[in-house]
Amino acid sequence: MKVLQVKTHKKEELIDLTSQVKKAIRDSGVSRGTCIVYVPHTTSAVTINENADPSVRSDILMSLKKMVPDSLPYTHSEGNSPAHVKSSLIGPFESIIIEDNRAVLGTWQGIFFCEFDGPRNRKAYIEIRPHSSP
Repeated sequence: MKVLQVKTHKKEELIDLTSQVKKAIRDSGVSRGTCIVYVPHTTSAVTINENADPSVRSDILMSLKKMVPDSLPYTHSEGNSPAHVKSSLIGPFESIIIEDNRAVLGTWQGIFFCEFDGPRNRKAYIEIRPHSSP
């Protein structure tokens, strides 16, 4: 398992982990298998989406802010309930298929760490599991 140290700089942001995940897959030597990217935090998440146009990231954050506004009467005493809700909506992990020692991603897809309560020092875990040949 590989641990990525992720330093976030804003309260909410999407950080592209694609190159780091692809490198971990290459370095593993696994030809066919599954790569799991997991985030062990209750106010962050991981997602796969377009990485060609950076405005998609801001659109995702804007949409989540409208879906989960800060102004609701939350009861959680730490004041970061919207971050917990957004984390639950997006989720703590993604699974990526490995074929020929490469991540199977669409042309425009990237893997993003989602920060909803930053800035913070975070972690993302990469677990690579080989599959036997058919």
